[in-house]
Amino acid sequence: ASITHKKAPSAGEDAFDHTYKEKEGPKPPRIIVWKNVILMTLLHIGAFYGVFVVPSASRLTLLWSVLCFLISALGVTAGAHRLWSHRSYKATLPLKIFLGVANSMAFQNDIFEWARDHRVHHKYSETDADPHNAVRGFFFAHIGWLLVRKHPDVIEKGRKLELTDLLADKVVMFQRKHYKLSVLVMCFFIPTIVPWYLWGESLWVAYFVPTLLRYTLVLNATWLVNSAAHMWGNRPYDKNINPRENKFVTFSAIGEGFHNYHHTFPYDYATSEFGCKLNLTTCFIDFMCFLGLAKDRKKVSRDLVLARIQRTGDGSYRSG
Repeated sequence: ASITHKKAPSAGEDAFDHTYKEKEGPKPPRIIVWKNVILMTLLHIGAFYGVFVVPSASRLTLLWSVLCFLISALGVTAGAHRLWSHRSYKATLPLKIFLGVANSMAFQNDIFEWARDHRVHHKYSETDADPHNAVRGFFFAHIGWLLVRKHPDVIEKGRKLELTDLLADKVVMFQRKHYKLSVLVMCFFIPTIVPWYLWGESLWVAYFVPTLLRYTLVLNATWLVNSAAHMWGNRPYDKNINPRENKFVTFSAIGEGFHNYHHTFPYDYATSEFGCKLNLTTCFIDFMCFLGLAKDRKKVSRDLVLARIQRTGDGSYRSG
């Protein structure tokens, strides 16, 4: 399975647009979406209760919870993020179907919407057109952006993006069409029913631990990439942008915390120059290539990385 070494950045839909200027004058009013506030509050209360239920869960149920966490996380990291948002490698139909199903287990909007918002985030990072603009503070970048109406610039720029690749993808469109049902089955029904049916776990424990607690942990792990990894850490590749290298986020989001690198080279399939190190998603993609289920991984050449470190890095670079 081949790795394509790129010599220079591609001007894709994920490349930063330096021509965008925020509008002068007062910002539009912040409109709170109360339905989302109530649902997110209830979800986090349920997850918090789930923490106290953990001791009464069987070992198999805890293993199942970890497995559901990893599957749903891969649906976001290897699926919506690296495959569909950045097109950083190619996947065969069976792998696409797995990642589409896994993505429904993660329940973070359908792949089409996720990829569209993510491309807007890269193209207009830390501006009014960025869906989770970290300049608006940790809370906004983490969860607040989901609790208020989108800034008009986010909507306007999202409409102007080139999304024909997503519209032409049968797996993406099938998931979008059947999204609510797929979420009910994959995010809530299967994680709850499997432990109850196969090894006699109580439905109560099965609902609160592998379902609600696991779902909430995956959400927050993903959100930390938008919040913590845009605020804390070093910037060895480009000191002129906000995203940073954050080890805690790398661990919790199975490889997505090498964020200064990722925003500097968004088309690199590994989101890091260190291959599988601390990067379960990269290991997964490499293994899929080994099995013949994926190919054409895009990688930045070592020379390009080193030249960029010299030119724009903050001097904190350590190899490996």
